[in-house]
Amino acid sequence: MDLNTIETVLRPRSRSDLPAWRAGDACLAGGTWLFSEPQDETRRLVDLASLAWPPHAIDADGLVLAATCTFAQLDRLDLPPAWIAAPLVGQCCRALLGSFKIWNTATVGGNLCLALPAGPMIALATALEATCAIWSADGGARHVPVEDFILGAQRNALNPGEILRSLSMPAAALMRRTAFRRISLSPNGRSGALLIGTRDPAGGFALTVTASVRRPVRLVFAGLPERAEVETALEQAIPDALYHDDVHGRPDWRRHVTRHLAGEIRDALAADAGRCG
Repeated sequence: MDLNTIETVLRPRSRSDLPAWRAGDACLAGGTWLFSEPQDETRRLVDLASLAWPPHAIDADGLVLAATCTFAQLDRLDLPPAWIAAPLVGQCCRALLGSFKIWNTATVGGNLCLALPAGPMIALATALEATCAIWSADGGARHVPVEDFILGAQRNALNPGEILRSLSMPAAALMRRTAFRRISLSPNGRSGALLIGTRDPAGGFALTVTASVRRPVRLVFAGLPERAEVETALEQAIPDALYHDDVHGRPDWRRHVTRHLAGEIRDALAADAGRCG
């Protein structure tokens, strides 16, 4: 929709061109949410796409995604064969049920900064232990794990004037076996629960819970837990108040499907280990 309160659009070419932050500013990445509803308090847009950041980089340390990397660019990425967690990329991209126009516009960073519980990039980044690189307003930078970046539904850890620059995913996380489960109330509905399990070569197991909760939750086990251990850990880590409540699912339903999908993930990675061994 037209944003009829906007007075100025700035297109910086470098970090030095970024303006001093003021009330009424908003960063524009893909804009798929920003232009979806009125933004009555917004007066100035800072178009981050004009900074022309390379969308991604791969090296021995892992994968770095620019905040402006689009879903389409991420989905087309050819990852090294040793990174067997690669299927998670496509699975999480497809958890955003949008047209090709959305895929070519929506960005990884925008999905994180919006901090909707169902944001699939939140699930991907948390499961792969991503770290956020944040440009501070004073010209410095800081680094925050994704688990600490998402504070709640549509709440993130950015301070006024700060910009999410990139996400870094370590190679070790990308070399883990994975299992993905997602459920919604309708075939093309927003995720009601999105869970990812990973297992490292030493047998360590991790479970990431998103969409059903207001912020991501990641549980880590030294070895493969029994189903009962997973249920107990979920009970301790996720109080009832943390389950999300909106038209896409009631908290009691989200709690039930979270436990069900967690059990499926545990069993899938246990069976996979048996076949590999």
